[in-house]
Amino acid sequence: MNLKRIFIWVCATSLFAATAHCGMTNTFTPDSHWVGTWGCGIQLTEPRNLPPAPGLAGNTFRQIVHSSIGGKELRVHFSNIFGKSPVEMKSVHIALNPSVMVSSTIDPATDTTLKFGGSEFVTIPAGKDVWSDPVAFDLPPLTNLAITVYYGRCSSNIITGHPSPRCKSYLLAGNAVTSNNMAGAIQTQHWYNIEDVDVMANDSYGAVVTFGDSITDGRGSTIGSNNRWPDDLAWRLHTNAPTAHVSVINTGIGGNAIFGGLGPAGIKRFDRDVLDKSGVKWVIVFIGVNDIGGAHGKREDTLSTNMIAAYKQFAERAHANNIRVYGATITPFGDSFYDSPQHEAIREEVNAWIRTNSIFDGLIDFSAAVRDPAHPKKFKPEYHPGPYANDWLHMNPSGYRAMADAINLNLFTQ
Repeated sequence: MNLKRIFIWVCATSLFAATAHCGMTNTFTPDSHWVGTWGCGIQLTEPRNLPPAPGLAGNTFRQIVHSSIGGKELRVHFSNIFGKSPVEMKSVHIALNPSVMVSSTIDPATDTTLKFGGSEFVTIPAGKDVWSDPVAFDLPPLTNLAITVYYGRCSSNIITGHPSPRCKSYLLAGNAVTSNNMAGAIQTQHWYNIEDVDVMANDSYGAVVTFGDSITDGRGSTIGSNNRWPDDLAWRLHTNAPTAHVSVINTGIGGNAIFGGLGPAGIKRFDRDVLDKSGVKWVIVFIGVNDIGGAHGKREDTLSTNMIAAYKQFAERAHANNIRVYGATITPFGDSFYDSPQHEAIREEVNAWIRTNSIFDGLIDFSAAVRDPAHPKKFKPEYHPGPYANDWLHMNPSGYRAMADAINLNLFTQ
């Protein structure tokens, strides 16, 4: 995050926090609706990404998320959709996280208890999810929000979550749901059970979902700095007056693919991770590199045809829900573990279709934005992420910023 962003972020947070919790009444009006300000794609947590000891049951877990638009009334969505047993949450609190860089510290003046059907205690049945009751809370745009859960009984190894949020979370034994700084907490880089934060907004507000894989999820970005390309897009939208009412919901899942990969396949999760999000008006479809990289033999012969058919299906489903669809070209992966002449030919064929089709409502040419003119099958060397993700597939924050900067913001005034 650069100094200009830090200055504006601190000013915005101070302004909104100064007016927080002033005894507001319900802000529903006939022209208002829920809009997601933050969200993620969820999956069954893999064994290597399970909570560290002492685990969630009977303990407190604080997770930090980053808003895109602000609001004065919100609700939070929790999921046990992949669970096989109930999840008990004895108490859930939210509060502003005042640190520019993510930490476990909260602003105690903003600490607010969430309720569920009027009760502080809630049980999420296996295979189900739950929304909190709406609560008055001044959430600034582009601000860290702490969601702290004191768990009761829950599974230790079958958990709904998001394994790679590029953000720090904090686990502390016992009931520490109101702790100001979670002193002594164990740090981890996972989210569990949280899925969405919505704010109440008027009808001019809407969300864009970024639907993708690890490049959208932000592998190669800086832990705790919110500098994935969807974060940079949220910044650009907020600081551009005609689009300041547009939020960004990032449903990228690392390792995900249209037809398989980690987490539910793209064709299976599109409804939940795009259509079911609140207030969605646009979706950026940027998925398929893992399908290409994982294709071998006869599968390579039909992959581009199958990918294009899936893109058409995504567009049809979105259009049926009055959502505009923007296709994004697949970025170069030359010299990565996916690189081969056959894979490059598939990428170029798919990208040619994305650039020229009449199915999508608009084009975002990520490939053109980041490719190296001297070596078009690779992205620019200055975007290489270094040892953190040394693979010529993912990029560093500069590369992700270039991707966000390539998006025409006028797409979100339509």
